[in-house]
Amino acid sequence: MNEYLALELIRQRGSERREEARQAGLARTLRLARRRRATDAALLARPIPDYVDGTFAPADDLVQAAKRVNAAG
Repeated sequence: MNEYLALELIRQRGSERREEARQAGLARTLRLARRRRATDAALLARPIPDYVDGTFAPADDLVQAAKRVNAAG
């Protein structure tokens, strides 16, 4: 095989491999970002309990407490 032909084939394969690696890196970055976004959204979507035992305060109690805080401030 001609040495120049061999060098050209090696150069082309190298550039193809670099392009594949770049695309794989982009896909990996996209997957990680999507996974992080899903985790962050799941954390924000969960309600936080009002009491230590994991229960929630009735809505009326929360409204009254907010009024007291606003009146005091």
